[in-house]
Amino acid sequence: MPLNLFGLKKPSIKISVFGKTDLGRTRDHNEDTFIVADLTTRQASLHPEVREHDLGERGTLLMVADGMGGAAAGEVASQMATDTVFQYLVETWCQDDSREPAQFASRLKEALERANEQIHSYALEHPELRGMGTTATVVGVLQDHVYLAQVGDSRAYLIRNGDAIQLTKDQSLMQRLVDAGELTEEEAERSERKNIILQALGPDARIRVDLTHQEVRRGDAFALCSDGLSGQVKKEEIAAVVADRSKDLVTACTELIQVANERGGPDNITVILARLSGDGLRDPKADDTVGHQVYPLLDGESTTEPVPVYRGSPPPEPKGATQALLLASTVVALLAAALYALT
Repeated sequence: MPLNLFGLKKPSIKISVFGKTDLGRTRDHNEDTFIVADLTTRQASLHPEVREHDLGERGTLLMVADGMGGAAAGEVASQMATDTVFQYLVETWCQDDSREPAQFASRLKEALERANEQIHSYALEHPELRGMGTTATVVGVLQDHVYLAQVGDSRAYLIRNGDAIQLTKDQSLMQRLVDAGELTEEEAERSERKNIILQALGPDARIRVDLTHQEVRRGDAFALCSDGLSGQVKKEEIAAVVADRSKDLVTACTELIQVANERGGPDNITVILARLSGDGLRDPKADDTVGHQVYPLLDGESTTEPVPVYRGSPPPEPKGATQALLLASTVVALLAAALYALT
């Protein structure tokens, strides 16, 4: 039991976590990868000591990667991404003298940039894997905050008081059209082009990492998932399953994957669930700020103009009036992409 200088028990934060991945109903191989790691002990596993642990001074890592590229390229990319991010944090953040949150956030961003370099270089050296790439949603839990590093359209949700709030923002064509006011969220969800993302690790030499943060409260939970889950299961449904404390996390992960499969399971399905507790966290309040909050860094951001990338097979070519609408939407998307690169 950790004690302070006066011999009193130190406030603690406990994290319970589990992750699971599934082939889905239509794919012949799984290109998703995930990792759960206690960075203080440097253990990356789903062993009992990681699934239930006190949050240490170096924090906890959660990551989902959804690969793309056909054949084995996608699974190679997603595995490289998770391996590289974990190894980079062990070699840098775990060795740093600083334990400051800003340093942790910087290391998460750098870890994704390193993963992009590794995947891009590997694809150049192996022409048969050209075009390989992967999304990456990284959540680092440190003290009473989470820091999120995002590339692509895998997602992270905060579940608080039975509600799910999306903390990440999809780097996708449809999201840009929604942001530009050209489509509603419902229209974007129904679009045949919702599989076009603006960034991924691997295809380009440089990326822009979306780095955000969120203060956490006692009783909070998190869900990280690939679009194989978020595309089939609404966030309200995810919240209902995760908020049900009668279900352990193994059961909750299994149930969410089962729902996605019952609705067709058109893609690989991956989910990580985590619950936080302990007297080191404050209780939530009605006026707490939650959602997508950019974390500012002093060293600036690496930027690149997002380039549309298909995940899976390209959609069928539109005809007639739909072509005109798509052309107008594409112009708006390109303008939005340019603005995105400059912000």
